[in-house]
Amino acid sequence: MSAIHDRLFSNHDEALALRARRADMLASNLANADTPHYKARDLDFRDALAEAQGGQLNLQRTQSPHLPVGDALLLGAHLSYRVPTQASLDGNTVDAQQEQARFSENAVQYQATLTFLNGNIAGMMSALRGE
Repeated sequence: MSAIHDRLFSNHDEALALRARRADMLASNLANADTPHYKARDLDFRDALAEAQGGQLNLQRTQSPHLPVGDALLLGAHLSYRVPTQASLDGNTVDAQQEQARFSENAVQYQATLTFLNGNIAGMMSALRGE
């Protein structure tokens, strides 16, 4: 079953989870655009996905109550603070226009991942039906 899962989803499930986490973070940045001293954060998608695919993360579960290794990515790994292009007087580093652009880009990439997944699932369903 694992080989079928790997061929069917091909890491798109991890990409969806990371894109959803990044959307939450970008939305939080936008919501706090007027909050004094708020520091804009972002997720380094490439590094996080590389770790989700087994690239660099070397964690092990030693007890059953421990969180699975894959959840470490969603709990704060690869978060970074954004360096502002123009300093604000209140210490806020959110640039609303840049955040909106990044949010829109992330939404398009999320939708593209869903489209790939839907195509893979439709192809598998068609093969199972013998069409």
